[in-house]
Amino acid sequence: MTERSEAVDAFTEAADRLREAAREGEPCAPVRDLLPAGTAEAGYAVQEINTRRALEEGRRPVGRKIGLTSPAVQRQLGVDRPDFGMLFADMACLDGLPVPAGRFLQPRAEAEVALVLKGDLVGGPFTVADVIRATDFALPAIEIVDSRVAGWDITLVDTVADNASSGAFVLGNTPVGLYGLDLRLAGMTMNLRGREVSTGTGTACLGHPLNAAVWLADALGGGDFPLRAGDIVLTGALGPMVPVAAGDVFEAHINGVGSVRAVFS
Repeated sequence: MTERSEAVDAFTEAADRLREAAREGEPCAPVRDLLPAGTAEAGYAVQEINTRRALEEGRRPVGRKIGLTSPAVQRQLGVDRPDFGMLFADMACLDGLPVPAGRFLQPRAEAEVALVLKGDLVGGPFTVADVIRATDFALPAIEIVDSRVAGWDITLVDTVADNASSGAFVLGNTPVGLYGLDLRLAGMTMNLRGREVSTGTGTACLGHPLNAAVWLADALGGGDFPLRAGDIVLTGALGPMVPVAAGDVFEAHINGVGSVRAVFS
């Protein structure tokens, strides 16, 4: 067996491990032991296998999530850049309506700014002005992050391979245009049953949520899945993520952007 075919087999084995964990509802061992390269590129090769499988099953892609935008989380995982994962329509949950907690393995909630695009971002490199022109409106969002890896025992390659540890997302229902909106200074508070559990501002997201969006556009612009009109972009957490349990009710408010609730049945 050649070195290349061994690598392909390792990618497939890692993809199978994560896919089986999701199907069976049982967290698995990390996949880094299967990937000798241990790089982000190896993780994306695994992620793409399961992305293409999802597309073949008829799941509809609706955008991307950006992760690892917080300097503190980057230091924790020993990385110096964000990562990204695919969003599918069946991951979208409705504002204020019950989300079955049992559909997740190890859920955590985090609040962030979502952008909805009205134009394509193909090619690149891009500027902030390009991203602003391509954005239709912003929404507040609660991302429900989840890991198929037991105990959240992840490195960069594990989370990238696991679709950037994505689970689901809830969008607010009142769109806000970017004109005159300073997302860098936008303060965020997230409450759990009225108790404040997470705070932050736009500066926690690569200094500005639009910086994260530019990074994502550049990363995807030359590939098979660039950002397209209608896509949702979850730009990254504005504060610490919080563990989720059945019965929890989270409400996040982002100044200038609005509020959103995630209710777990």
